Amino acid sequence: MILQIFTLIGALGMFLYGMNLMSAGLQKAAGDRLRRFLEAMTSNRFKSVTTGLTITSIIQSSSATTVMVVGFVNAGLLALNQAIGVIMGANIGTTITAWLISLLGFKADISILAVPLMALGFLMSIAKSEKYRNISECVIGFSLLFLGLSLMKESVPDLRQTPEVLSFIQGWTQYGFGSVIIFMLFGTVLTLVLQSSSATMALTLIMMSLGWIPFHMGAAMVLGENIGTTITANIAAAVANTNAKRAALAHTLFNIFGVVWALMLFKPFTALIGAIIASWGLPNPAEIVYSGVMESTSPESTASLYGLSMFHTLFNTFNTIILVWFIPQLAKIVSTVIKSKPNPEDEAVRLKYISAGHTATAELSIGQAQKEVVHFAEISRNGLGYVREAVKAANEKSFEEYRQKLVKYEEIADRIEFEIASFLNAIPQEDISEHTRGDVQIMYKVINELESLGDSGEAISRILSRRNSHDKKFSDEQIRNILSLIELVDKAYDIMIRNLSQGHRSMVGLKMAVDCEIEINELRNILREAEIKRIEQNGTDYHGSVYYLDILSEVERMGDFIINISQAVTQEQA
Repeated sequence: MILQIFTLIGALGMFLYGMNLMSAGLQKAAGDRLRRFLEAMTSNRFKSVTTGLTITSIIQSSSATTVMVVGFVNAGLLALNQAIGVIMGANIGTTITAWLISLLGFKADISILAVPLMALGFLMSIAKSEKYRNISECVIGFSLLFLGLSLMKESVPDLRQTPEVLSFIQGWTQYGFGSVIIFMLFGTVLTLVLQSSSATMALTLIMMSLGWIPFHMGAAMVLGENIGTTITANIAAAVANTNAKRAALAHTLFNIFGVVWALMLFKPFTALIGAIIASWGLPNPAEIVYSGVMESTSPESTASLYGLSMFHTLFNTFNTIILVWFIPQLAKIVSTVIKSKPNPEDEAVRLKYISAGHTATAELSIGQAQKEVVHFAEISRNGLGYVREAVKAANEKSFEEYRQKLVKYEEIADRIEFEIASFLNAIPQEDISEHTRGDVQIMYKVINELESLGDSGEAISRILSRRNSHDKKFSDEQIRNILSLIELVDKAYDIMIRNLSQGHRSMVGLKMAVDCEIEINELRNILREAEIKRIEQNGTDYHGSVYYLDILSEVERMGDFIINISQAVTQEQA
């Protein structure tokens, strides 16, 4: 008996691992397209629902979709109303799993093909093409999923040999509507423990196919599973921003609302499902007498499986049809419950896209990091503005204000570089495509160059401090010259940020960046030669000229860091 229990647990683990492996392979194969698809989301509620349905159907995990949505809301890529629509669609998309199990896992012994499919998956895994290697994960995951399901079916106790267990289970079905509540709570707890509504659904289908529980109790467990599955998104939102917490709460309220109306209409709703299945020429699952001795291949078992899958699908579909018209109201409710808290910290220098951690899929986590790198560049550009003001400062008090800001921004650049690098380091390399690994290497180079820009800003503040300590001043012409060079660097910043934002190789963007770098170098050379000639002619204030030339060199170095970034993102050598 103990061995049988451990076999059941191991089979469940194989099922979950197979589902995760299949999902990971699909995500790697389609991750970049999914990212663009989700980022292109419009405010149309019906498109939002369709997007959630499509993505969940592809990656076969509503939890992955909802966690992804929470991450995107936290990153500002999706508005709250859009996120709610995507979550609604994800709830419908997840019902496909139950149909796959019902149609393939019980009626056809697909586990017979599991080992040959693994052999095929292995052959694909050693192929040179990355596409085939990603597909191999899907094939092997699919095989493990159904092999685990088959082992689960075989390892559950035979209730004909243990009638006391059957008597115990059936005892909980004798309390009328109270039994519905009991099995709903059981489905909730089981989903919380397994962290997978698909695994709980598989166990429920097995219990029904063998006649352990009647159709009504299986339907009650499905309702519980819909409550339990919301915990994943809430865990992901625990460290996220206010809007992400609201999206997770909206998911919970959406499912709870559905459970409430389904409980109120439980008898007519299950009767409707029974009538639909009966119209297919199968026994009415709501009228089957369950005795714990049902064969999984019998018409009664088939009717039960199809009935529960239909219940799951119609429940989520009806719930979406009802609430899709009230998305603004639902958003208003969660906004009232979770209020925005004023944050004294300057929003311009906070992490914006990765503060909630990784999304459920590695490929989409890369999208978060790319957005954060662009944000880092924008923050870095603010530092150039403080350099400009420090050069123009007319008195020591004004200069000291901007010097402190430049010191602070150098520290901020160090921190952001470290946090982005840590985020990238935590993404499993085996879970991303070869193309994406190349993008990660580019991001490492970019954040290093951006950190160097912060160092340059702080270095300029030190040069100006030394100038002031020696009681030197720049002439109006020298200040105008420095500001002219800074303007060109600011122009280079604009081009560099546009190149980063495009996220793809752009020869036009690289040419603009190179042309701007040439302008910076030419102006620096002209200004340096003019200053050297002035020193030779006048021979006065040599010390002040040294500081002036040092500033010109450091500003030009900033241009070098910027062109390095544009070259990195365009994959070209200038």
